[in-house]
Amino acid sequence: MLIAAILRAKGSEVVRVAPESTVAHLLAELARHNIGAVVVAEDDTLVGIVSERDVVRHLERRGPAVLSAPVSDIMTADVVTCTPEDTVEEVSERMTVRRFRHVPVTSEGRLAGIVSIGDLVKSRVRVLEDDREQLEAYIHGRHRPPR
Repeated sequence: MLIAAILRAKGSEVVRVAPESTVAHLLAELARHNIGAVVVAEDDTLVGIVSERDVVRHLERRGPAVLSAPVSDIMTADVVTCTPEDTVEEVSERMTVRRFRHVPVTSEGRLAGIVSIGDLVKSRVRVLEDDREQLEAYIHGRHRPPR
């Protein structure tokens, strides 16, 4: 399965903040959208990504003063991305090996969406369920067209 299929199902909306936004504003956006990471962008240009984990680590190091700091102070600037043409398996492996839970999707240099580890697991489970249903149908002599 391709990342493009996940984006078709979940949509391509990406919550973003500007690099100069405060960490307090970032936290408000995370809470408002009930998400774990936000893309840091200038227009449609990806400049970083920042997660709940980033906030927690910097809060522990710097204390409450970090809340008034710009997001650019705590974001990851060297962002690992994927494309809609990448497979779920490829991106899942990258996320597992590198130990992160969100990957922005870019197409032709522009932000096209974001996928989470939850999105990838959900798609892989669906494929397994479809395979199981196909096998059961085959075993019982019922032919069901694939989804």
